Amino acid sequence: MATATPNDVSSLSYEQARDELVRVVNELEQGSSTLEESLALWERGESLARRCEEWLLGAKARLDAARAAAVE
Repeated sequence: MATATPNDVSSLSYEQARDELVRVVNELEQGSSTLEESLALWERGESLARRCEEWLLGAKARLDAARAAAVE
């Protein structure tokens, strides 16, 4: 089973969070986990998805800033 601690994703890179999220989704799709394990996986997946979104929003902000600077 994947690590079930949803609070320790802040140090993950985008790629690490994305790859682990893929593993979590695959494990959930298999349907072989207990209810408790599935809930822990779901929580981990939500945390990983938020981490990926943080990275993507940060990247978008940097691109927007670079574009704005290029226009000036």
